[in-house]
Amino acid sequence: MAGFLGQYEYQLDEKGRVSLPAEYRRRADDTRFVLLQWEPTHLTLFPQSTWEGVQERLLQLRRSRSAMAGHLRRITARAAEVEPDKQGRILIPAWLKEAAELEGSALLIGALDRVEIWNPERFRDAGPVDEAESEELAQAVHEIFG
Repeated sequence: MAGFLGQYEYQLDEKGRVSLPAEYRRRADDTRFVLLQWEPTHLTLFPQSTWEGVQERLLQLRRSRSAMAGHLRRITARAAEVEPDKQGRILIPAWLKEAAELEGSALLIGALDRVEIWNPERFRDAGPVDEAESEELAQAVHEIFG
């Protein structure tokens, strides 16, 4: 597990590239990543080794529930393999930039085994989960920390 933490805000360049923080590049086991949008609010960047596990679980899901094939097709159609260039930048394809409403800057958030890429304003506007769900989640996290 990579252990991605923290948040970094970077400007997108004119070609749609964004810097991948040096800390994230060091923590990744790979130099290749899979970038996709499976939630409407943001993009998700998986190191190749993490993606392999996700991909296997997706294949199992498709085999066990044939109705999932169309949904999985939509997810994988909105995916791209990316690799940081010598300056540590990854290219975000135009269709993914548009889908995540990325213009000007991007907020990269460490989410343990993956990195989320958000429009900074959209992230700030996302707000907290509802209070009942928040208490349940807080209790689950508290149990992990002991």
